[in-house]
Amino acid sequence: MMHQRSMGLPCAAMAFILLVATPLPAAVQESVFEDIIKTYEKSVVMIMAVRQEFDYVTPWKKRPMSGGVGTGFVIDGRRILTNAHNVANARYIEVSKQYEATRYPAAVEFVGHDCDLAIVRVYDESFFDDTTPLSLGGIPRVNSTVQTCGFPMGGRQLSITKGVVSRIETGIYSHTQADSHVIIQTDAAINPGNSGGPVLQDGKVVGVAFQGLQQADNIGYLIPTTVIRHFLTDIEDGTYDGFGSLGADTFEGLHNPAYKKYLQVPPAVEGVVVTEVVRNSTAEGILKKGDVLTKIGDYTIDNDGLIHIDGLRLDFSEAIDRKQIGETIDITFYRDGRPQTATLNVALNYPVLTWGRLYDNEPKYHIFAGLTFVTLSRNFLENWGRNWLSEIPFTLRYLFFHANELIDDAERKQLVVLSEILPDDVNVYLAGFKNQVVETVNGVKINTLKDLPAAFEKDQDGYCIVKFMNNDSPMIIDAAAARSRQADILNKYQVPAAFN
Repeated sequence: MMHQRSMGLPCAAMAFILLVATPLPAAVQESVFEDIIKTYEKSVVMIMAVRQEFDYVTPWKKRPMSGGVGTGFVIDGRRILTNAHNVANARYIEVSKQYEATRYPAAVEFVGHDCDLAIVRVYDESFFDDTTPLSLGGIPRVNSTVQTCGFPMGGRQLSITKGVVSRIETGIYSHTQADSHVIIQTDAAINPGNSGGPVLQDGKVVGVAFQGLQQADNIGYLIPTTVIRHFLTDIEDGTYDGFGSLGADTFEGLHNPAYKKYLQVPPAVEGVVVTEVVRNSTAEGILKKGDVLTKIGDYTIDNDGLIHIDGLRLDFSEAIDRKQIGETIDITFYRDGRPQTATLNVALNYPVLTWGRLYDNEPKYHIFAGLTFVTLSRNFLENWGRNWLSEIPFTLRYLFFHANELIDDAERKQLVVLSEILPDDVNVYLAGFKNQVVETVNGVKINTLKDLPAAFEKDQDGYCIVKFMNNDSPMIIDAAAARSRQADILNKYQVPAAFN
């Protein structure tokens, strides 16, 4: 939460080996910890960001600016590691050190919103002269003690709190509300402002503080070093690619003996059932509905969808998380009672409508005759407020959950929605079409937002005809009147351009 809320392994090993930290005896810990704080107190830094979010209904506008404070820490290469949510949609960033009033301008160099991590560079490299890079350790053992460092609630003094690791499992990362990776649970206080701070054990970073559980007291979460190492390895080539996925949805159906028998899976075999394959994914053509995934990489999948990996029992997606985009992973699955093997390419495998929140990239739009079209996204849907999931129109809610099943056109890359109507004589009586998904414009299929300009250049017998998904009634516009009013509408509503 932002306030508002030398690498030890070679690259080739980072994707495969999970180190387990062995804590020192308590008496030794205290002495060592005092030395650690003296060494690293200037290496844990405060990050101050001015942010401005985008308006996904009328994207040429911007939301009001807001400020926030988070934490980061110095790593090798004169870099600062922090959370992505500390610097998401940032317009200006400053960092400062313990005991100093000077603020140093900085910028985001790399950001991984799917893993909530970012690298920040300070323009003035003298900032690092009295800092010591922190190094990464392994995964702390359950019931071992860790120390969380940061600037909670925007305080100027570095705060250090102790806590006990209570659980290690796969969980949702709240920044995007969609991506899942390993999380470490602790009772160390993690408050707004702590985010991005290092969590230490025996002088090594064993995690990055990044979120807390609001419904409970003293439950916070860390990003483990396996995820951090994946991120740092990914950016070595100068770009961030992200974490791959299976490209298919699964569920734990084999707990039902009858269903297991129906799928012709041997009694001693465990696994998960494929319910849907993401269109255009690397799993398409390899997996299909009803397949039973039993092994991924070197790991056997149980009926809970978990694997035993380096002493932990985690979701089988962890085997894919250990891979970089472009690598491969072997799978074993049952189909019609027979075991089969295949090799999957690790890729992002995004569906047409992703569940995750979007950051940093300005949303695109197209306006014709005051009709504003945008790409359907979670950010757009969240404009219905805190209870958006129950407040959005039924068609949009159904698409949000089932777009992959409903859309069988491989050419469809985006869902385009009529987000707003800028009132004018040419578009009166069209309000009933707001928030509907476009199928065609003047007979041209709309597979992406980029298809709109050319489609609106045409007309059908003097009319622009827009057809929407799940709606038999077309929207009819006088083409000549619409084109003649375009410039005046843009000027009246202070829209800089018809599209971006």
